[in-house]
Amino acid sequence: MTVQIITDSAADLPRSLIEQYGIEVVPLSVSDAAGIYSDGGTLLPKQLFDRMREGHVYKTAQVSIEQFHKAFSAIAVKGLPAVYVAFSSGLSGTYQTSLLVRDMVKEEHPSLQLEIIDTKCASLGFGLVVLRAAQAAQAGKSAAEVAAVAAEAALHMEHIFTVENLEYLYRGGRVSKTSAFIGGLLNIKPVLHMEDGKLVPLEKARGRSKSLSRLAELMEARGASDLKTQTIGISHGDDEATAQALRRTIQEKFGCTDFVIHSIGASIGAHAGPGTIALFFLNKAL
Repeated sequence: MTVQIITDSAADLPRSLIEQYGIEVVPLSVSDAAGIYSDGGTLLPKQLFDRMREGHVYKTAQVSIEQFHKAFSAIAVKGLPAVYVAFSSGLSGTYQTSLLVRDMVKEEHPSLQLEIIDTKCASLGFGLVVLRAAQAAQAGKSAAEVAAVAAEAALHMEHIFTVENLEYLYRGGRVSKTSAFIGGLLNIKPVLHMEDGKLVPLEKARGRSKSLSRLAELMEARGASDLKTQTIGISHGDDEATAQALRRTIQEKFGCTDFVIHSIGASIGAHAGPGTIALFFLNKAL
């Protein structure tokens, strides 16, 4: 690969794809009353979700200046052109920090070639953008071309989420305490999407089965004409069975065969909670 792809742990990509494409991942941090952990390192998704079910409350923090400095300096020393594909600026300060650190490293290494893209995406939708960038790099495209591929994919990536329990969104400040309480009583399962890089409520469904059905319906309404040949992403909060059931529904409904199914990581899961199901696809043929 002539262009190094860098991303952060909020992309929720499977380890197999990270290794296949030689993607470098800088981690966000997750903390609770007991300590601070590295997303995907010292805290794995299964551990996070099990502890959340027990009542643990987590906070998250952006990639540190030190981590970015190490990663960017390494590529500068190697003389490699690189593209950092970043977590949404609407959900984290990680993107802004990366810009500051790039300027710092350029002062030390004026020859640094680093493109930075704010995807305004999250979780595996973000991951699918990173994957497209990595495929473009592997195909021999320049850093500018790879960045353009990522930017175009990010612009058209749909994120449709539903959560099992509104309590976790309340803890993360996404819904009010009253909404969480009433939603629990009425078995309300909100459907959310990304809007200008932020996760916002889209509609409400009564019960789990209806909320899951809405994911497929929204995919039909928003998806591009080439859904059948797209790579479709499904991420889950420790609920592989439901993710696979959604895959079967989409496969039967649209004829899709290429899926990436993976657990939501700790930095995203800390806000969404166990039982979350998210669906990702493009709304335009690229």
